[in-house]
Amino acid sequence: MRRAERLEWEGRRAGGRYTWCRARGCRGSPNSPEVLLRMPTRDDLRNVAIIAHVDHGKTTLVDALLRQAGALHRAKGEGTDNDSTQDRVMDSMDLERERGITILAKNTAIRLRDEDGNPVTINIVDTPGHADFGGEVERGLSMVDGVVLLVDASEGPLPQTRFVLRKALAKRLPVILVVNKTDRSDARIAEVVDETYELFLELLEDSGMADEALDFPIVYSNGKTGQASLNRPADGTSPDSPDLAPLVKTLLDTIPAPVYDAEEPLRAQVTNLDASPYLGRLALLRIHSGEMKNGQQVAWCKADGAITRTKITELLVTEGLDRTSAESAGPGDLIAVAGIEDIMIGDTLADPNDPRPLPAITVDEPSISITIGINTSPLSGRSGKKLTARLIKNRLDQELVGNVSVRMLPTERPDTWEMQGRGELALAILVEQLRREEFELTVGRPQVVTKVIDGKVHEPVERVTIDTPGEYVGTLTQALATRRGRLENMVHHDTGWARMEYIVPSRGLIGFRTEFLTETRGTGVLNHNLEGYEPWLGDMRARPTGSLVADRQGLATTYSMFSLQERGSLMVSPGTEVYEGMIVGENSRPDDMDVNITKEKKLTNMRKSTSEELERLVPPRLLNLEQALEFCAEDECVEVTPATVRIRKVVLDQTERGKAKNRKPKPAA
Repeated sequence: MRRAERLEWEGRRAGGRYTWCRARGCRGSPNSPEVLLRMPTRDDLRNVAIIAHVDHGKTTLVDALLRQAGALHRAKGEGTDNDSTQDRVMDSMDLERERGITILAKNTAIRLRDEDGNPVTINIVDTPGHADFGGEVERGLSMVDGVVLLVDASEGPLPQTRFVLRKALAKRLPVILVVNKTDRSDARIAEVVDETYELFLELLEDSGMADEALDFPIVYSNGKTGQASLNRPADGTSPDSPDLAPLVKTLLDTIPAPVYDAEEPLRAQVTNLDASPYLGRLALLRIHSGEMKNGQQVAWCKADGAITRTKITELLVTEGLDRTSAESAGPGDLIAVAGIEDIMIGDTLADPNDPRPLPAITVDEPSISITIGINTSPLSGRSGKKLTARLIKNRLDQELVGNVSVRMLPTERPDTWEMQGRGELALAILVEQLRREEFELTVGRPQVVTKVIDGKVHEPVERVTIDTPGEYVGTLTQALATRRGRLENMVHHDTGWARMEYIVPSRGLIGFRTEFLTETRGTGVLNHNLEGYEPWLGDMRARPTGSLVADRQGLATTYSMFSLQERGSLMVSPGTEVYEGMIVGENSRPDDMDVNITKEKKLTNMRKSTSEELERLVPPRLLNLEQALEFCAEDECVEVTPATVRIRKVVLDQTERGKAKNRKPKPAA
């Protein structure tokens, strides 16, 4: 059977030394001789990704593996090394540490020995759990041969669990289920395992895959203490093993070793980009076949079909959290190479004498967009150093190089661009990164990206999962009904909490998180991910309140704010510099109100009989970047600078805003 006759990889036989595929016209079973192919494998290597919902413990578990990596290969009885000098070492970005989430997929490597004493390298890819960073998940899965699915022992499978598992099953990757945080006081381990089986059944039915995928091993773990076991512990207790050795053994037995064709030439695909102050741009690749050597001449196959001959100046492999120079690397290795300055994600490095490009990496379509432009407010240039359209455009172009999940489109204005992404969080992270790099920007209200299918406009819809105390179910049901939400399932637990599943248009969720936290008094948990596209569901209720808009420039005074706080909630502190058109608060009524927040108390020589009364000012409601984007109305935008975040009207002049509001649309011809 020739290589060209193989259509798709389906699985492997036990032991990892055989793989099978479906050939043209073959009607045999997967284990029949006619579909079994003898292929060489890298038994000294495993590539695995850790996937899970947000905050289910992926990065903490990787930390524990790294801490114990030096002890797992020791002789039995020497103990383990659980000392840690730093938590969440895989989250290297400041934003990741501040928010407690993983944004970029990163890989590390641990070296140990199997039961026979043979050295084995395990490359671990830590992926984001939020669906907004799905591009990172998809790139991470393109580098590995199996996945570890982490599920919280209390929360169970959630929307992002469904999202990442669907991606893994679509790539036919074997799965190890790890029930994490078994020591939680509200753990319900048996129920969570059953819920995970139900999720597998649902996804397998949708994808048409065989039921063999249900035969996955289950490991119970406590990533914080670095313990794992194959025996189910009691709810609220840690596993009976002192370390993660059972998880590592299961990983070696379940995740197949990389398979390759010894007759194929060199082919390696770029899955991510990085930079080094000494080597310049680094391309992170997985070698699919052949061998790559330091200083080798390779064929650079670009996405547009062009093939260029180039040289690798440095070849690096991962050891722990560091990259070290290597002379060569073989099939299955995850490496980084330097020397190709303009290389892009999805490009292929191949044998110059026989270049065979690999299929391009594809990701899901963007569903949310924002506009990013120069700062046009009267306070422009006060704190930022990068103000011009050229600098902003260059930075956005740079973002497109390393982030395949975002797209940039031109607008009617030369100093404004439309950025499309997978969700509000991903775009807010991009804006926050620009802010920390001392850019000043004007960011528009998030909008949904529609599609035209069969001549009809379709909009993205999301599957929403809500965990809330039962007393708030009625309020949330009413709130989601006004946002065109469709109830799919609701379960009341014995603890007094309820779980509701909705299908809601993406535009109905813009600005909903703040309302949700208010209605549930901060106790509810909201998760959602893209479900698909449905026909446009019609008009939807906008924000029920208006804005308090400053009508002049100056400093906000306590005297004026004391009288204005009866009109609504204020969003600025006394002494804050404001300008005409800037949003200073939320009006309790639906209409906008122009107010003078800079008014000062006039001094006279008359004294009151009661002396001066103490005026108590309600603390202002200060919004962060994400909250400001959610709060924006159709005619508002957010001014983002390194020092502050302000909400403003798109048209600052009060008279011009009035004219635009009263201007009626022309009748259709």
